[in-house]
Amino acid sequence: MSDSAADQGVGDGTRAVRAGLPEPVKYEPTLPGPVFAAHFHLPGDATGPYKYGRDENPTWTHLEHAIGELEAPGRDDVETLVFASGMAAISSVLFSQLRAGDVAVLPDDGYQVLPLVREQLEAYGIEVRTAPTGGDAQLDLLDGAKLLWIETPSNPGLDVCDIRRLADAARARGALVAVDNTLASPLGQRPLELGADFAVASGTKQLTGHGDVLLGYVAGTDAVAMAAVRRWRKVVGAIPGPMEAWLAHRSIATLQLRVDRQNATALTLAKVLSERADVTGLRYPGLSDDPSYKIASQQMRRYGCVVSFTLPTRARAERFLDALRLVDDATSFGGVRSTAERRGRWGGDAVPEGFVRLSVGAEDPEDLVADVLRALDESAR
Repeated sequence: MSDSAADQGVGDGTRAVRAGLPEPVKYEPTLPGPVFAAHFHLPGDATGPYKYGRDENPTWTHLEHAIGELEAPGRDDVETLVFASGMAAISSVLFSQLRAGDVAVLPDDGYQVLPLVREQLEAYGIEVRTAPTGGDAQLDLLDGAKLLWIETPSNPGLDVCDIRRLADAARARGALVAVDNTLASPLGQRPLELGADFAVASGTKQLTGHGDVLLGYVAGTDAVAMAAVRRWRKVVGAIPGPMEAWLAHRSIATLQLRVDRQNATALTLAKVLSERADVTGLRYPGLSDDPSYKIASQQMRRYGCVVSFTLPTRARAERFLDALRLVDDATSFGGVRSTAERRGRWGGDAVPEGFVRLSVGAEDPEDLVADVLRALDESAR
């Protein structure tokens, strides 16, 4: 990586546009194109960095360096590995670190696929304990644990827990700590600086931000633990394509621009929604009266692009979504185009039938707010 990109003193925007770029070579592109290769020239002893396409790829290397610079700027002890999806990254940590008889502590209000992960872990003889994210409730379950999995802010409820407090408690008991950093992004918080062993995320969301790439990553500080994650990726083959990796790296250059616009608009929208009598259960960690604001303001530099709230009934929520013109009714979040969905349609989240998760995009704030207010008024008729 270049000295300027690694400099911890530069701003987030400078770091994002320079992250992971190779040293400049005359007449070569600043960001090399994707390397499509299943194998590489390999005469003699196999000592070079690139041997076979399932193990390494130069396009991955540039992206991994870029993500590492965002998650842990200025540190040389952090390794980053990219995966085919966020779930591939999550699975790599859980299944590479845990064995039969181990204990894992998970949130019970996190990403809706976690219950499926729990079933698989238990099928392998691993004990799984769960507690809510809010109130640092996982603290009470750490005795005897091998790994603590934190998701903060939680998806979709947007509760926040104290990463450092939980990480310190877990380490005191000999447990590893992994933090799902998807909703915050590395520009929102840096779990490794707060004591986590792993920062894990779906790059599908705000990191790449255009809704056209499936990607995941794991960044970690423990060389032995990360070697196990790397071995899991090799065995399972959960690798990204070079085109996806290149698109992701290309997209990171605008991360700070997108994040700042989306976060500012999300806060504006949340304040407007707080004045609506027909909106209940409003959550956004950046609101000063949000239950998570105090701890979020201590460990987060940006509060995210997702706002959640509840409308009186399922029918009302569906009418609201149908009435929106600038917000797509779609799952996922973090993209430049705003999306929203009635989260209860999937059946995996403990939320009311009228619960809406809205991901704020990069539209003009006044246009988006006007569209949401109009849709709320029309859906009430």
